[in-house]
Amino acid sequence: MSPKSIRVCLSPALLPFYELDDTIAVVIDIFRATSSMCYGLANGARAIIPVEELEECLSYRGNGHLLAAERDGQVVAGFDFGNSPFSYTREKVAGKTIVLTTTNGTRAIQRCARANAVVLGSFLNITVLTDWLKNQPHHILLVCAGWKNHFNLEDTVFAGALVHRLKTADVDLDDAAHAAESLYREAQGDLASYLSKASHSKRMQHLHITQDIAFCLQQDQVSVIPILNGYELVSLTLSHPLQ
Repeated sequence: MSPKSIRVCLSPALLPFYELDDTIAVVIDIFRATSSMCYGLANGARAIIPVEELEECLSYRGNGHLLAAERDGQVVAGFDFGNSPFSYTREKVAGKTIVLTTTNGTRAIQRCARANAVVLGSFLNITVLTDWLKNQPHHILLVCAGWKNHFNLEDTVFAGALVHRLKTADVDLDDAAHAAESLYREAQGDLASYLSKASHSKRMQHLHITQDIAFCLQQDQVSVIPILNGYELVSLTLSHPLQ
């Protein structure tokens, strides 16, 4: 793939069809996993270990880690918390390692592991992420976590926001990137209103956690970029810069 390209994967189910060599994968799960992980690392968490299954998360019990699990938008019984950003405050997570499993986001992260680098995107860190990506020579794949392998609106709109900020005349966009940017252009005047029709927004409204939606739509609240280092997500500033 040359010249540099920006592609959008609209669902983790499509990842097997994408080439990940010479590629930075940006995993996007706006409501709420990648937003909460950005916030947790900004608040001093030592690391976050993303795992796919509840049983794997439970296997870390007893070694001092915080265990977090979410399924279908709700905290799983028996875990310390789920993936609400309000659980990732400095008072709760500073100096801690968190093991997290979610319905969509942590699965998407695991499926991107063969990329050159895996980083997380959210509105909370959109500017620092954009600035970093602009300086990378690699192809960029924006991976929407979606909902149980289906397309979702909020992740695609965020992917479109990144495309809008990153595109230049000498960067190739695929069709999904063009489509995502078009959705973002339609939504950008009032993101909250536009995304209120998203199925996961309605799911969260039903669970009375609309404050999480408002929090996750705030821009530039943190200056960290979570990056996968082995099996842990750490702040990019704490790891070796990607060459």
